[in-house]
Amino acid sequence: MNTHAPILPILIPFAAALLQMASERLAFQRAVGLLASGLLVVLTAWLTLLADDGLLRVYALGDWPAPFGIVLVVDRLAAGMTLLTAVLAFAALLYASSGFDARGRHFHPLFQLQLVGLTGAFLTGDLFNLFVFFEVMLLASYTLLAHGGGLARTRAGISYVVLNLIGSALFLIALGLLYGTLGTLNLADLAHRLTLPGHDQALARLAFALLIAVFLLKAGMLPLSFWLPHTYSAAGAPVAALFAIMTKVGIVAVLRVQAIALTPAIPDLLDTWLTTLALATVVFAALGVLAADRLRTLAAWLVLLSAGALLLAPAQASAQVDAAALFYLVQSTLAAAACFLLAGVIAERRGDAADRFRAGPLPATWLKVAFLILAATVAGLPPFAGFLGKLMLLTRLREVAAGPAIWLALLTSGFIVMIALARNGCLLIWKQETPVEPRAAAATPIAWQRATATLLLVAAGPLLAIGVRPLADYAARAASQLHAPGAYVAGVLGPTPAAIGRTEAR
Repeated sequence: MNTHAPILPILIPFAAALLQMASERLAFQRAVGLLASGLLVVLTAWLTLLADDGLLRVYALGDWPAPFGIVLVVDRLAAGMTLLTAVLAFAALLYASSGFDARGRHFHPLFQLQLVGLTGAFLTGDLFNLFVFFEVMLLASYTLLAHGGGLARTRAGISYVVLNLIGSALFLIALGLLYGTLGTLNLADLAHRLTLPGHDQALARLAFALLIAVFLLKAGMLPLSFWLPHTYSAAGAPVAALFAIMTKVGIVAVLRVQAIALTPAIPDLLDTWLTTLALATVVFAALGVLAADRLRTLAAWLVLLSAGALLLAPAQASAQVDAAALFYLVQSTLAAAACFLLAGVIAERRGDAADRFRAGPLPATWLKVAFLILAATVAGLPPFAGFLGKLMLLTRLREVAAGPAIWLALLTSGFIVMIALARNGCLLIWKQETPVEPRAAAATPIAWQRATATLLLVAAGPLLAIGVRPLADYAARAASQLHAPGAYVAGVLGPTPAAIGRTEAR
């Protein structure tokens, strides 16, 4: 089984989608989806433990050797990201199974197909297949965004589709330029050929610049980020929770391409401009958090803020900075997803007031406690994981050239988030409107699936703080492995470029 382990995170959701399309019975689709998602959590946890031995596991589909065939590559980073995806997907699907999935057709197959795209994007070792998995992920997300209907989702879907189609066109142009210049799209082979003379360096720089621009569009970096808050806040709660990891696909792609291909051959491509735009994204998102009028909108701005903070890492080309960024990535993704689910539950309990920041019917006590824990995590207050993640990031970025500006932006944005949550939280969970709205007074109890899924993600803040040492150590080992491009190239292509085949290398 170890031999085929790298492809299982893709095969499980794909097989589940096929089974779900064989029957339109909602109960059957729910059972298959939850079983597959639970199995995916167990499998990716096992794969993460396997990957921590430092071996690079390369799976050649059809036994065609790289760079001619399709390869999947499992290292610590890829395995950890698939595990994060699986945990997030299980919580989102559990929430959706309480009735959200019944608001439209084909929710469950599309959900599983989006998992195919997400896990495939993290595991692939080939840029063309990264494009393929991007498209699978995006095609499923288009329909999931519109699930449940409504004018707001239709409007958000139009802008989301148009921008991503533009991004897909640029992706293909970049791939064409790379193949025409270097004769390959395998990432390891690209890294090797970039170090050899004889290619058009200017054209290669242009191709990689276009590629990075596409990844930054997916990540939501300013000025390519205006679509993100509107789109994420319009989506249903479980869909938005899963979307929280979609920006991380672009960020991880930038980290991987930068560490493996760009740092050895084109180290100045990202230089200072990426830091400048990342800081601008942080400031822009912080202002959006301050102006948010409802919890789901605030959560969408938090996704953008975390993307801006994470994009400070690839500009530094440092394993230490990337290690801190990976820990921050995990906790910020889970916290943002928890915000979306909590907003959905609170909106259900407050009647017409929904999750808007205004006086209304008071939510249940456990929702108040969950909000306070989540707010402390998001604002970066000790002792929760948000504080530890931001502290790691600030510590590692202290010595870089733009260190003072980075500290100012991150600390100021954290202060703004804390003010916004304190001000709006008082309205959301403490200030009661009188008389109480009849619809809220007659509200039915919250489904156990929604409560369990929400509490699962809210609990991540305290749990990650308790387990900070092993997670931080794993992130450090993942970053160190990422910044060993020679080992990656040897693992995929063989000990020498001529020795091509499926292999395992440390």
